[in-house]
Amino acid sequence: MIKVTITEPSGEERTISVRGGFSLMEAAVANGIEGIEADCGGACSCATCHVLVDADWLGRLPEPKDYEDDLLEALDNRAANSRLSCQIPLDDHLDGLRVSVPAED
Repeated sequence: MIKVTITEPSGEERTISVRGGFSLMEAAVANGIEGIEADCGGACSCATCHVLVDADWLGRLPEPKDYEDDLLEALDNRAANSRLSCQIPLDDHLDGLRVSVPAED
């Protein structure tokens, strides 16, 4: 099992355990994480699964594709560590990943 710690917009920190092979967005939705709406169901077309990746983990993620970067660019609260959780596939090398869900503007 892969453990991921997610800080919700309210400030509550939750650690969830998931099997590999799922995206971070799928894991967050299955665990009722506040602020992850995932309106497009993981098709990378809505940006409602925006997360901020802890700086220690950014280098372990694949670079965002152009279509992800385009969606992030449209967000008012984009940061240097912004990613769409639907584009983060969970596997053993991400065990311990830490992210936060930004508060809406």
